Amino acid sequence: MATIIPRWEWRTFGKDFGESEAKIKSHELGNFKKSSEKYILTAKTSEQNCKIRDDLMDIKSLQAINDDKLEQWYPTLKETFPMKKETIEKLFREFFLVEVPKFERDEYTYDQYLEEVVKPTEGLEIVDVYKERSIYVINEAIVEVAETKFNGVPNRTICVEHIDPELVMKTVRELGLEEMPNINYIHAMKQAVGMEE
Repeated sequence: MATIIPRWEWRTFGKDFGESEAKIKSHELGNFKKSSEKYILTAKTSEQNCKIRDDLMDIKSLQAINDDKLEQWYPTLKETFPMKKETIEKLFREFFLVEVPKFERDEYTYDQYLEEVVKPTEGLEIVDVYKERSIYVINEAIVEVAETKFNGVPNRTICVEHIDPELVMKTVRELGLEEMPNINYIHAMKQAVGMEE
């Protein structure tokens, strides 16, 4: 298997990015993607990024934050449905940090998992997320401008990421974004649904 080298990420949210967005869009559009996903938020921690897309549950864990507040996330678990109850128990104990529910089945389909396991659990929140991502390459870094909806409420985000954190910050500064707050998807979603101030 190929070695995974986690990228460093800078991200911000807002309605209007002005000249910075114009600078990004002056470059050639590399890719455009649409997706509908479900994120599972936990009140206990913001260090796990758990999303479900195309019947695949993908969890990334926050590995490090450097002096520039860049975040490094690493894929720690990928599971397809149906999912065995032993796997779900591990999820609840090690990632969500909430009480393990009583299981009525040996394994759960996608819908059963959300409706029978996640929704009734105190401390967990399901957020419907829609993304339209315009992706560019600037200074070899991946730069993304995305239109998002969290439970139907629109928002916008810009992200710069690369395995080299110095290159990320160089690009952020060149785009004039360095004064904007660095906020990841999980914190932005928690603010949107009232789990954080």
